[in-house]
Amino acid sequence: MILLMLLAGFFLLIAGASWLVDGAASVAKRFGVSHLAIGLTVVAFGTSAPEFVVNIVASIKGNTDIAIGNIVGSNIANVLLILGCAALIRPLTVKESTVRIEIPLSILASAILLLLGAPFLSLPLDGATPAAIGRFDGVFLVLLFAVFLRYIFRMARNDSEDDEPLKEYRPPIAVLLVICGIVALPVGGELLVRSAAQIAVGLGVPERVIGLSLVAVGTSLPELATSLVAAHKKSVDIAVGNIVGSNIFNVFWVLGISSLIRPIPLSDGAFVDIAVAAAASLILFFLVFRPTDRRIGRRDGLLFLTLYGIYLAFIFSGSFA
Repeated sequence: MILLMLLAGFFLLIAGASWLVDGAASVAKRFGVSHLAIGLTVVAFGTSAPEFVVNIVASIKGNTDIAIGNIVGSNIANVLLILGCAALIRPLTVKESTVRIEIPLSILASAILLLLGAPFLSLPLDGATPAAIGRFDGVFLVLLFAVFLRYIFRMARNDSEDDEPLKEYRPPIAVLLVICGIVALPVGGELLVRSAAQIAVGLGVPERVIGLSLVAVGTSLPELATSLVAAHKKSVDIAVGNIVGSNIFNVFWVLGISSLIRPIPLSDGAFVDIAVAAAASLILFFLVFRPTDRRIGRRDGLLFLTLYGIYLAFIFSGSFA
């Protein structure tokens, strides 16, 4: 049964990613909206669903360490693991707006997270202990998310250029594909994480190590599947926009809503992880901030994967210490 769950999870992830990319790209082409705008909204919302569900449940149950670790760990995996893998399939050309606005905004999100968790910014009426993301912080994050959405909608009106020609579906079919993809991705991610965790427990791997690795990476599997399929189909705007958009959504929307439910304390280790997430976005920014070549090449992909391997080694060594 565990192996069947594992296989079913893989199938739903790959199929759901294909449906979501095909449907979203077709909607973009039909209504004159750029693939980048679709990647930053519909696709990012859909692939961020596992993080959202995990965080809402964790916040309600009081598992705040899972809530913050899931978001920060997923953001690190999104940049270093997923973009690294996607770049190995096909070098990713990054649009100027992504370099100048979206990537810096993802860096700003991590910086804001560090500031909001600082003890000197905790408010007595916030219901939060020092070094925590409180309810007032959650309101602030959700407001920033609203500002980000407003920017996306303005960009969508002004930027309707396409990538490579893609198959166009009739609107009802395209919408159905998007819906099926959004449903299949989180279900597949849940099946895959649950079965992998059971296998790991059966092999005697410590549960703490499972939580630090599988929860964060597992909820990022939809982004991985979606970006790999998008890169293979030459929809590079969706591949990159999906990752950057998901990272912004994770902090402003998912973490904002989570902290509204229950304040989220930040340990010293959480501050280190947030700093790593900000550093990953900074590295991405400097790699693509080249006027003549705004690309994430295969060498850059190898660099990202190497850095992610080092990060995992750091986590595992700390867990076993």
